[in-house]
Amino acid sequence: MNKALSYIETNKEAFIEELFDLLRIPSISAQSEHKPDMIRCAEWLAASLVKAGADRAEVMPTDGNPVVYAEKIIDPKAKTILVYGHYDVMPVDPREEWRTEPFEPVIKDGRIWGRGADDDKGQLFMHAKAFEAMYATESLPCNVKFMLEGEEEIGSPSLYKFCEEYKDMLKADIILVSDTSMISMQTPSITCGLRGLTYMEVEVVGPNKDLHSGLFGGAVANPANVLTKLVASLVDENGHVTIPGFYDDVRELTDAERKAFNEAPFNLEDYKKALDIDDISGEAGYTTIERTGVRPSLDVNGIWGGYIEEGTKTVIPSKASAKISMRLVPNQDFEKIGELFEKHFRAIAPKSVKVNVKFLHGGAPYVSPTDMAAYKAAEQAIVDTFGKKPLPFYSGGSIPIISGFERILGIKSLLIGFGLAEDAIHSPNESYGLEQFYKGVNTIPLFYKYFAEM
Repeated sequence: MNKALSYIETNKEAFIEELFDLLRIPSISAQSEHKPDMIRCAEWLAASLVKAGADRAEVMPTDGNPVVYAEKIIDPKAKTILVYGHYDVMPVDPREEWRTEPFEPVIKDGRIWGRGADDDKGQLFMHAKAFEAMYATESLPCNVKFMLEGEEEIGSPSLYKFCEEYKDMLKADIILVSDTSMISMQTPSITCGLRGLTYMEVEVVGPNKDLHSGLFGGAVANPANVLTKLVASLVDENGHVTIPGFYDDVRELTDAERKAFNEAPFNLEDYKKALDIDDISGEAGYTTIERTGVRPSLDVNGIWGGYIEEGTKTVIPSKASAKISMRLVPNQDFEKIGELFEKHFRAIAPKSVKVNVKFLHGGAPYVSPTDMAAYKAAEQAIVDTFGKKPLPFYSGGSIPIISGFERILGIKSLLIGFGLAEDAIHSPNESYGLEQFYKGVNTIPLFYKYFAEM
């Protein structure tokens, strides 16, 4: 394995140049005008994996964006690792807040700046380069397969069917994922839990056209007013979600579990300073770590309606809309929560408006056992590269397809990510530290080594 690590050290600058080529492709899955970029990005990755040593690499069509599949089989009897990642990225809005061009990556202050630098191009590319290093130095101890999708940021709608159709091709001992974060570079961690997700869109409809707010104001229900009132009522003054039945399946942690969970290092003042906020907010009776890791939540992700351009236009909008996400914890069913949400939202709407409720996408929570061989192999690999044992960590984020993998393929996933909170994924000015990238590339071959030995 020392040969692979030496190869990485020798070629690390070339790796960054290649990553920059990948980051320059604006593969935004949420925007249809970028469909050609999705194809171009998939083809680029397939070619890169062939160059790295894959026996085969294909751009495989789906009902949506293609999946890049590649493999290197060294021995049918050897353990097989299936690497999952996604090459699609979030939109760049609001564009005016970027300090650099989103798709023209640069290095500044020891960090790579650009959309996808962390989520997930930077992280998935670590696996491609680690594989290249092991193959080039004849030190690859496991079979390896790659499954890179182009729809994670919109809920992976096509990947479930893909997994059903290609179950045999995707057989593996573990699914290896780097699409999560660590607590810090000083306190490495392995994500052993993800919250689930239910994502809804609501529309409040009033009059059959926009109305003059002077002539009709006070006489006709304003959909924007009604919407904001309804949305505000979904969470009470104690940060508690008010949807009946929402907490029915939530398991309360024991005192011992809560104590252990809160032993992870966390500085509240640093947290507030980093976000430029004067105080925190959330469900009463729980710490910030608990609120973002093991408690469910509800948030408005976008809200619109009426006139929002420059200047004035005094209207009562005919309709107003919002997108709302709910993060879920183990035992909560994302489809059931969607049904409860719709029933409640319709029930609280006044008769002066009509409401439309749409389920957009979702996924179940996921728990990765800390006693499985893959976790122990990752733990030892991180000890080698970081010099200390990683903490198990429950992430507040969601990767809905991960629970889908377990349900469809019957394979557990290991979530060994190298992102940090300051990487600003999904936000303007996304970045990824060079140290994070190199630590990741060096840790992955060690994981292969220890996993093969177990």
